[in-house]
Amino acid sequence: MAGSKLVLEGRVSVKGFILGLSVVVIPLIRTWFGHLDWVFDYLTETPGKIAICIHIAVINGLLLIIYRGPLYKVAVRACFLGVTFGCGLIISFSENTWTHFGCLSLDSFLLNHSMEYTLAAVSSWVEFTVEKLTVPELKQQSLLSFVGLLMVLCGEGLRKAAMLTAGSNFNHIVQNEKAQSHVLVTGGVYSYFRHPSYVGWFYWSIGTQVMLCNPVCILGYSIASWRFFRERIEEEELSLIHFFAEDYVEYKKKVPTGLPFISGIRVN
Repeated sequence: MAGSKLVLEGRVSVKGFILGLSVVVIPLIRTWFGHLDWVFDYLTETPGKIAICIHIAVINGLLLIIYRGPLYKVAVRACFLGVTFGCGLIISFSENTWTHFGCLSLDSFLLNHSMEYTLAAVSSWVEFTVEKLTVPELKQQSLLSFVGLLMVLCGEGLRKAAMLTAGSNFNHIVQNEKAQSHVLVTGGVYSYFRHPSYVGWFYWSIGTQVMLCNPVCILGYSIASWRFFRERIEEEELSLIHFFAEDYVEYKKKVPTGLPFISGIRVN
């Protein structure tokens, strides 16, 4: 039942995201008649702002008609991410020094994750803006930004692969009770890492700051992410050992966590 709900919410989120992403059509209509050097400015011009606001309002009205309750919340958040990603694409294809900032608009579906998560996101934006205005040459490290982009793409790809491999066994919240449908997944990406979703998220989060050339946040994200996943893995493995006993202990002996200097819960 829980698996079916996740599948339904996944479909709704994809549709909402695509609807939001359609915001790129607005400037593209003008692009066909000119060049890309005006695209970034278009986002700050009054006509551009009005067009985007109307576009968002129309889509939101459509989502209200189609969905109700929790599904509407899923759809509207996905739509917001689509709009943000679309604006990021517009910035990325423009002729300005903010291009790699625009590439970071596609984010994990964690808008209401925690106050700490929000603080981390805001900190990265503040650092980028301050350094962009005071030491702009720091933000022109193309090779470093490319490395960060690879980290983001590979990390996100690994996380999605983990979700698809685990199927209904995947959950964003550590489970304390074993459901009847729970099985120990050891194939696919789980044959390389015990916690591939966490590995992907770990390198994705750091990669976003490498891409932005944010030295302070690179260090901060690395420390915070490492501490978070060390505690998270130990908590999760207690449940997994309780659920699967010797099967998980044997699996644990053969496959590493995938995260540096994190071995998981110790088993005597």
